[in-house]
Amino acid sequence: MGFDVQALREAVAAHGRVTRVVIAAIRGSSPREPGAAMLVWQDGQSGTIGGGTLEYEAAEAARAQMVPKHFSTHALGPDLGQCCGGAVTLLSEVYEAADLDGLDSEVIARPASPAPVPMAVKRILATARSQGVPPEPQLVDGWMIEPVHRPSRPVWIWGAGHVGRALVNVLAPLPDLQITWADTAPERFPADIPAGVTTVPAADVALLVPHAPENAAHLVLTYSHALDLALCHALLGRGFAFAGLIGSRTKWARFRSRLAALGHSPEQISRITCPIGDPDLGKHPQMIAVGVAAQLLRHGKEDEQREGARA
Repeated sequence: MGFDVQALREAVAAHGRVTRVVIAAIRGSSPREPGAAMLVWQDGQSGTIGGGTLEYEAAEAARAQMVPKHFSTHALGPDLGQCCGGAVTLLSEVYEAADLDGLDSEVIARPASPAPVPMAVKRILATARSQGVPPEPQLVDGWMIEPVHRPSRPVWIWGAGHVGRALVNVLAPLPDLQITWADTAPERFPADIPAGVTTVPAADVALLVPHAPENAAHLVLTYSHALDLALCHALLGRGFAFAGLIGSRTKWARFRSRLAALGHSPEQISRITCPIGDPDLGKHPQMIAVGVAAQLLRHGKEDEQREGARA
């Protein structure tokens, strides 16, 4: 979670005046965490701070907001028709094109009104600079501190057919994924590409594999078994965090044999997951996409837990 400067820039470019509403602090139970934000403009909005009456009233207030910045605290009780039992503090900030120039640092810290930087805020910013570790979104002595959002998990999707399109639509809204989408020709991609997704057409997609980060997750679901095999072969020679191949157990048995003939050991081959998704959900492209997305996210959480245990 962090300050998504790119999304704000795009919203301001499209709608002019945009108010960003962020959860600055919580007390007790809350539908979302500090740093959760939504963008609000005159006839629309994006993102969410948890839905319900709180979000509705915050959005309406944002559209009517006359001051550049405004803190407000809301009890999540019967008056809002919510039963979380806690309270949230919101920071609502109005942005226009001229306000975006200052959003170029790795950590964005600002008060509700002009004031000297408190020592506690200076310490947090100094630690972030010296250690290279972004701070958690937090409200400190009247200052809101947020790291700039940087997608941290590269995901490469190979194939722009029905399942590839469904998968991109499921994954694209998730905040921490940096999605690269590859296929053999530009016309294989849909006309409308979700924001933040990079499309890469290449006649020989396997030649793109060396350009993927070694910590990337890969989902192989092209229109051709030959392409799928070439990609699996290239990935085993490159390294990856996760690789999943769409197909049946029969297809995977054949692929294991062919990959072994190409010189890969059983241990290497076993790093590729096939089939992917959840067979119990069925074979509809959207259902496959939901199952694959859940599998990918679970794998990411397991990686985070292993990294935490090593630390």
